[in-house]
Amino acid sequence: MSPIAGSLTTGPGPEAKETFDLVVYGGTSAGVAAAVQASRMGRSVVLVAPERHLGGLSASGLGYTDTGDKSVIGGLAREFYHRIWEHYESPAAWKWQQRAEYGNQGQGTPAVDGEQRTMWIFEPHVAEKVFEGFVTEHSIDVRRNTWLDRENGVVLQDGRIRSITTVSGSTFVGTAFIDATYEGDLMAAAGVSYKVGREGTKAFGEEWAGVQKAARHHGHHFPDGVDPYRVPGDPSSGLLPRISPAPPGADGQGDRRIQAYGFRLCLTKVPENRVPFAKPADYDPQQYELLLRVLDTGWRETFRKFDPIPNAKVDANNHGPFSTDNIGMNYAYPEGSYAVREQIVREHVSYQQGLLYFLANDPRVPRDVRAEFAQWGLARDEFTDNGNWPHRIYVREARRLDGEFVMTEHECLAKREVPQPVGMGSYVMDSHNVQRYVTDKGYVQNEGDIGVKPLRPYGIAYGSLTPQREEAKNLLVPVCVSSSHIAYGSIRMEPVFMILGQSAATAAAIAIQHGIPVQDIDYAELRARLTRDGQILEFTPAA
Repeated sequence: MSPIAGSLTTGPGPEAKETFDLVVYGGTSAGVAAAVQASRMGRSVVLVAPERHLGGLSASGLGYTDTGDKSVIGGLAREFYHRIWEHYESPAAWKWQQRAEYGNQGQGTPAVDGEQRTMWIFEPHVAEKVFEGFVTEHSIDVRRNTWLDRENGVVLQDGRIRSITTVSGSTFVGTAFIDATYEGDLMAAAGVSYKVGREGTKAFGEEWAGVQKAARHHGHHFPDGVDPYRVPGDPSSGLLPRISPAPPGADGQGDRRIQAYGFRLCLTKVPENRVPFAKPADYDPQQYELLLRVLDTGWRETFRKFDPIPNAKVDANNHGPFSTDNIGMNYAYPEGSYAVREQIVREHVSYQQGLLYFLANDPRVPRDVRAEFAQWGLARDEFTDNGNWPHRIYVREARRLDGEFVMTEHECLAKREVPQPVGMGSYVMDSHNVQRYVTDKGYVQNEGDIGVKPLRPYGIAYGSLTPQREEAKNLLVPVCVSSSHIAYGSIRMEPVFMILGQSAATAAAIAIQHGIPVQDIDYAELRARLTRDGQILEFTPAA
């Protein structure tokens, strides 16, 4: 079982150079949306995907969609959720429960919006089916399991990307390019400026930037008094696993740490569809000693984020001080080689599979928690070619473009007007924990978990999708957008990625038509086309 979708193929390939108007790199939800939009605008397009399975996290476990204000989700993104609704309108879609049994609550608003003919919560395989439907209907040329040669695979001339070459030797020539990866690999290989980690408060004058030891959100912090040492009260015995000995830094200080990754699991209690949690080959119960100490305090929120999705399944997300987020174990991922990333992903798989087995089987786990957890298992009818494990890890943040415009908390919180919006965001500025450390009092604590809600939906500037003019004139970046760490916490939602993917492709098509850099397109022309295609660029409060 490979935790990354597809194994890396190396060596020269037989294919000659192929030429397209637009080359989209990355099979995420943004990548699919970009390719579909380019096709609808009459442009030749190829979707070069490192993945075997399209759709990114939307098709890899994140079925309990983080939407924010649904009224500002338009265009292809809304069409995607409409097609989800269409799927679940059929009685044949409900195999493991009756539709009436599912209920209709999610994210504080209905999961099914009948009046708008949309559905926002779904099973992973259904999302993948919808993405594949888009691709088939538009005859998108998709090259799966095709990885960019990040060292020598990008040819630049006069500030323009001319071609990209993969590790298998295939070369794609394009007039314009879109980097739709979660990692920002194409933009980095092209020499475009980017950032990794957290800015300090002084960089953009942001209140919520950098280290935030006192700002805690979602209850993902330890109860007071949890001892971090192998022998309680004895620092000389050493720290328990998964606690950093490094100081956390001063409040507001910037660093290169990034928020935690993990897998969004699809679980069920239906016996006929349940795969019991298996014991990993490298299982080490000592890795979860810290969780026992949390449970010993009486903490019982283990199942708080088992969010219901159709067919008696849940999208199991991180919740609490010690959960599915593998805090502090991903710092090398954004800029790591493919081999380094594979190693990090495998470590995350081992950690999370071990955690599941531990909670369901270890006799030291309180009986009430263990008995309940043992009823759950992986959904047998999901991720059937990957041991029922999600195809993708949740890369919540990696590189971020340093582009023509930088989105910050000031734009997200409506403190400043956003120039030339090409989509809207509205979700909480949400960062998962970044580090686990020992406090001055000698207890264990997490840091970095932030949740700050915008007052209203906000625009996302076109300039946050474009590199600096002198660096690349024909590249757009709709996922690793130009933003601060804290602003990215709101922007980084799957509906927004689809919105920005569509907008990026629209801009690319206009730039191709006029033979100009993407930085020089007429915003009025772009806005008119986006509006015509259903994108929502301004917030109108409900009457």
